[in-house]
Amino acid sequence: MLTLDTPPLSASADFVPNHRILIVEDEEVIRDMIILALEEEGYEALGVSDGRVALELLQSQESNHGESRFDLVVLDLMLPQINGLDICRLLRYHGNIIPILILSAKASETDRVLGLEVGADDYLTKPFSMRELVARCRALIRRQGFTSLAAATVRKFRDVLLYTQECRVTVRDEEINLSPKEFRLLDLFMSYPRRVWSREQLIEQIWGPDFLGDTKTVDVHIRWLREKLEIDPSQPEYLITVRGFGYRFG
Repeated sequence: MLTLDTPPLSASADFVPNHRILIVEDEEVIRDMIILALEEEGYEALGVSDGRVALELLQSQESNHGESRFDLVVLDLMLPQINGLDICRLLRYHGNIIPILILSAKASETDRVLGLEVGADDYLTKPFSMRELVARCRALIRRQGFTSLAAATVRKFRDVLLYTQECRVTVRDEEINLSPKEFRLLDLFMSYPRRVWSREQLIEQIWGPDFLGDTKTVDVHIRWLREKLEIDPSQPEYLITVRGFGYRFG
């Protein structure tokens, strides 16, 4: 816990007190270490060990004032009652776009891709350093804030409508389900139609400068977006590859 003579380990211009993070981890030692590291950075942290309890908290996370009770979930995969992957699936199925950082001892590419496919925003393998975990949490919260500050209420391009405040998208008059990263990518593309973005620029805008993964994650998310937007993903009309440069929308 912080005391009057113990300042946060790092302070930044975008530091906002009262950001609340839910830590879902059944190993008590790891859970307590994460809570301590986040509280030293000025975040409010709540830890639970049971997947069912976590899901109930997140599904009823609207406060009496209509504000989200949590800004981020740090989620272990191996949990009692309900595992982390199923929690991700259920949250995204019901339209909950809270950022999710998965923690797992499973380090294979297949496991990481699966975690992202079911709706996680980031994936951190065990063992990890607390410094890296805090950096990733900070980046995810910052990116969430970037999306929420979008000025326009509705963006439109041909048959695609993106409702920024409602976090939903319709294509050819049918609503589609997007993960938070997919939504933010599409929002960025539609804000600057026909502008070409390199992978590095997209990583900077959506994942943030603290992102430590492979830039190929951009290609994976573009493929997922095409499958949801395009009539024929092999011949895209919206998300166009500009060979040698990157991607553009329209």
